[in-house]
Amino acid sequence: MERFDSPHYRSILRMVNKPARYVGGELNAIDKSRDFFSLPRAERVHFALCFPDLYEIGMSNLAIQVLYSALNCEDHVFCERCFAPDVDLRILLRERHLPIVSIETMTPLNEFDIIGFSLHYELAYTAVLEMLDLAGIPLYSEDRGKNDPLVVAGGPIACNLEPLAPFFDLIMIGDGEYHLPQLVQEYRKCKMENLSKSYFLHKVCGMDGVYVPSFYEPQYRDDGRIDGIKVIEPGAPRSVRKALVRDFDLALIPKSPIVPNIEVTHDRMIIEIFRGCARGCRFCQAGFTYRPLRERSPWKLIDAAKHLIDVTGYDEIGLLSLSTSDYSRLDDLTRVLLPMTEPRHINLSLPSLRLDSFEGELAERLARIRRGGLTFAPEAGTQRLRDVINKNITEDDLFDAAGTAFENGWDRLKLYFMLGLPTETDEDVQAIVDLTTRLLSVWRDIPKERRSKRLMVTVSTSFFIPKPFTPFQWERQISIEEMKAKQALLADGLSDRRISYRWHDFESSVIEAVLARGDRRLSSVIEHAWRAGAYLDAWHEHFDPDIWADALSLIPGGAEFYTRERDEDELFPWEHLDFGVTRHFFERERKLSREGRVSLSCFDGCSRCGCDLWQTGICLPSSKFKSGAEEGE
Repeated sequence: MERFDSPHYRSILRMVNKPARYVGGELNAIDKSRDFFSLPRAERVHFALCFPDLYEIGMSNLAIQVLYSALNCEDHVFCERCFAPDVDLRILLRERHLPIVSIETMTPLNEFDIIGFSLHYELAYTAVLEMLDLAGIPLYSEDRGKNDPLVVAGGPIACNLEPLAPFFDLIMIGDGEYHLPQLVQEYRKCKMENLSKSYFLHKVCGMDGVYVPSFYEPQYRDDGRIDGIKVIEPGAPRSVRKALVRDFDLALIPKSPIVPNIEVTHDRMIIEIFRGCARGCRFCQAGFTYRPLRERSPWKLIDAAKHLIDVTGYDEIGLLSLSTSDYSRLDDLTRVLLPMTEPRHINLSLPSLRLDSFEGELAERLARIRRGGLTFAPEAGTQRLRDVINKNITEDDLFDAAGTAFENGWDRLKLYFMLGLPTETDEDVQAIVDLTTRLLSVWRDIPKERRSKRLMVTVSTSFFIPKPFTPFQWERQISIEEMKAKQALLADGLSDRRISYRWHDFESSVIEAVLARGDRRLSSVIEHAWRAGAYLDAWHEHFDPDIWADALSLIPGGAEFYTRERDEDELFPWEHLDFGVTRHFFERERKLSREGRVSLSCFDGCSRCGCDLWQTGICLPSSKFKSGAEEGE
């Protein structure tokens, strides 16, 4: 098989934009090929870690770095990377009948033992099919033979991959960094004994986090709704429970993450300080599927930061979580990290700060180093609507946080809002304008000697998308006509030159909603869209709504069938998957939202969502949550 390092492939790379995307050789990249390929073929597992989007997006993703490190820690496993080619390389590969290959050794994907896709957003689905097809791997699991790779998937949206289920042999749900290496070791045992793929799937289907789609068959009513999920393979569990890393101090932190040779979307060191969320925003899928909240100890994070600074050379380090200011030891952590980063001119980034937690002392400390913009997410313009979504912040929180930022020299503020939330009215939309305008007044009222000379506020809106495993999984998505009207109302009001307004596409939001709550019948829709040219749909310049509209016409009811409000007792395509939070809890939260009532966070008391059965993290039977391994401090 011809490799990418042949003169023919090198000539192709000279013809494409950013060839460094495809050649590897970055700082800290792993090449185990010399020792690995000296092993007998039966004793080794060659794993292709695939991200169905461009290199710049994939290499900004912490999950890719974590899984790459976790798999390559195993002596008998060699994990390589592969990203979706940009349109220019895609065309050249097809014109010249050449396969897509890995980055590290330029091995065609169809020569790997396992192909693993890390999936983070629904609009990447057509890129999955493109990568499989470019590799010469049959799209459908049932069409693959014994010499084809095992095709697996995981990631945040694995909680409902039913629209792609027929294309995967196996789907992993939950935390992957510990359980994926276990799965690969089981595969290696079966490979050494020359056992079949079918035997392997039967052997692992009982493991936490392992979902074999072919072992389950959705039953449909005449109107297209789900009538039930039938287990069709003896030995398969009725409900697939997610994998969970109980002690987050034991979760792997990449010691030597790959440093890309080109600029990527998030070009910085990243440390995940905790996983999960205690807040319970009713629209937020990750806030529920990652429960319970589990922290890393400060000493673990500080040790990791020291090492990353030494081995990467980055000028920024980001503390990653769903709500960074909820970290119970954030004050202690920043007191230690800032003296490490400040002398080296390394920016300490705290994304996902809550408005009610951004206070003076923390702001003063962060202001001593290079300041970027601050981002806050009020989500809604009125207190009524914030109560509906259980955001649990007030206007005073926003104004206090903004005032603190302005007094400490910040001159750029980004605000995230969501349009089309359940029960939203035009008054709620207009309130976003009023709130933003009042923020300008907060800045203006600060004495000139204590604030920046100028201020730029960016208002960014996305459209509400009902997601599985949330209290809003029953809700409808508003129509495109309603989206346009709300966006126009907001744009008309945000006319001040100090305010920049950015919004999400209408049509792509609809497709995302369709795929998010979709069932297996959508596999033919996705394939149709892909064959008609849909590719890299998350990119505005590549997304073609007409292709998707034509594809959805294959399904009775089209997009409206999937964006509609669901009946209270309607079954979902994901009923057989268990992420810990019960349906009863979601039903109760939905009722509270209709009444405009808020729920307490996990910090304030247990809401009996179901995750207390894990008995770990914030769900430990103690009066106060404690970090996992404080005795190590």
